[in-house]
Amino acid sequence: MKAESGISYDNAAVASCPKHLLQFAVNQRYDDYTSVDHAVWRFIMRQNIFFLKEYAHKVYFQGLLNTGISFERIPRIEEMNDILAKIGWGAVAVDGFIPPAAFMEFQAYKVLVIACDMRQIHHIEYTPAPDIVHEAAGHAPIIVDREYSRYLQRFGEVGARAMQSKKDFELYQAIRHLSILKEQPNSDPKEIEEATKLVEHRQKTLGEPSEMALLSRLHWWTVEYGLIGTMENPKIYGAGLLSSIGESVSCLEPHVKKIPYSIDAMNQPFDITTKQPQLFVCRDFEHLKNVLEEFASKMAYQVGGLEGINKAIECNNVATCQYSSGLQVTGVFDEVIVDQNNNASPPRTPIYLHAKGPCGLAFKENELQGHGRDYHKDGFGSPIGNWKPIDLKEGKKTKLQFESGVTVEGKIDKLLERDGKLLLATFSNCTAKYGDRVLFDPSWGNYDMAVGDRIISVFNGAADKDAYNQVALVPKERTIKVPSDAKRKKLESLYAQVRQIRETKKGYERLGEIWETQQAEHPVDWLLSMEIFEILDVTNQQPELKAKIEKFLNQKKAQTKDLTTLIGWGFRLVEYHKKPEYQAALQASPK
Repeated sequence: MKAESGISYDNAAVASCPKHLLQFAVNQRYDDYTSVDHAVWRFIMRQNIFFLKEYAHKVYFQGLLNTGISFERIPRIEEMNDILAKIGWGAVAVDGFIPPAAFMEFQAYKVLVIACDMRQIHHIEYTPAPDIVHEAAGHAPIIVDREYSRYLQRFGEVGARAMQSKKDFELYQAIRHLSILKEQPNSDPKEIEEATKLVEHRQKTLGEPSEMALLSRLHWWTVEYGLIGTMENPKIYGAGLLSSIGESVSCLEPHVKKIPYSIDAMNQPFDITTKQPQLFVCRDFEHLKNVLEEFASKMAYQVGGLEGINKAIECNNVATCQYSSGLQVTGVFDEVIVDQNNNASPPRTPIYLHAKGPCGLAFKENELQGHGRDYHKDGFGSPIGNWKPIDLKEGKKTKLQFESGVTVEGKIDKLLERDGKLLLATFSNCTAKYGDRVLFDPSWGNYDMAVGDRIISVFNGAADKDAYNQVALVPKERTIKVPSDAKRKKLESLYAQVRQIRETKKGYERLGEIWETQQAEHPVDWLLSMEIFEILDVTNQQPELKAKIEKFLNQKKAQTKDLTTLIGWGFRLVEYHKKPEYQAALQASPK
């Protein structure tokens, strides 16, 4: 089944995602990939076969085959979904770098988000922005390992509840903007400099890192840039490394510091737009799970109480406080009153909380009828704790005296229960006080009082996100597609012709003419020359042309520092191409 946007929901994991997540999904627009894009993909993937076979985690290569990823062309999301469904996962295409909370929540639903852009040839080694190489060839193959996929899902569940601040989102926006500029082929250096300064400024003024900020670091140093095994001989499993042929080589060298992985990794910030100067090595995937649970045990959603409420207030963002009765209160929390008389046990116990509007009330992540953001548009406040024993009856005037000293007096209009527990008491003509302070005045309307002796959990976002209408802040700035002018289209045509010759094994005599055209009209390009050289080497044809191309590539290699490694890898790959293990891998890959 396809929605109007062209996104397929045949995959069960994707279909289970709520609306507030699916608003991030976009059409892959597969036909927009050019022949140059496919050639860049092919170069990277074939390098990965060569290098990662030895240096990646043992499950990676088999995972490439199991997830149906072709070495020869960019994969279709629909094809990947058919394969991922067999292990209970799915994938959606998105536009670039999405907010961390949404990314995490997709993981909780066992859905990989795949940035469908393709890196440009000038970023073939490493892309500053997420792209389909990073997502499809980095993340997807490793989740074939059941233990790792469970870790990834659990990380999503924890991350979806992590408290985050508005400053976190502002930093995310700045990083996204910088990554988009850096991926552009002709960005204004001054604009990049200004964007870099903005990222640095927002990092410095972030204040105390939120749960999401700390958790994002753990995610970065494991899921994105993790190493596994021994400190002396670690293997690669992080998607950022697996998808970066430049960094996958350099990351294992001695100049990149290796640190044993622990919860302390949360204190190490990262820069998404450059290579990492240090990496963390875990023993095994069980080690990852243990550190995650250690972190989760200290989070507001597990701790609750005053600590959790204070985190919600500090974040100044939509959050949910859950009472012991199960009632969930969503809003932007701005005050908590703490017991001043040590009446409560233990001391400094929260006895009243308040959130500014709009607010919503829910139970088990489902909004309570009549208690949405429109009804509670001016906010919500309620006591926390036990009151002295008294019978509650609808229609009866009642005065509740809480152990903390809070009093609530008025006529009970309605009592709301769920699963045998009282959640909410609605009063008319009600006054709520704490000492001399009036917490609720009868002129403000009816008073909805939450019931529960403590706050057992505090977590990010709305309890019922779809009902609360919490639009998940889809970025307004879109990733930039490289314009395809007449000159670029001619180059794309040359790549397409070479691809057709390679695949059909016909038209070898035209390779000389194609190469001469490339030399005359696109002298900066090198990858097409490498593709032609490879064909000539494999087929043992036109030795004079092959020698000319080899000379040209060696000149490029000597003259341009950035191309020295890439062209060297290309020659190495041509040699490797003849080996039986490469041919076997190529045969196993989907076409």
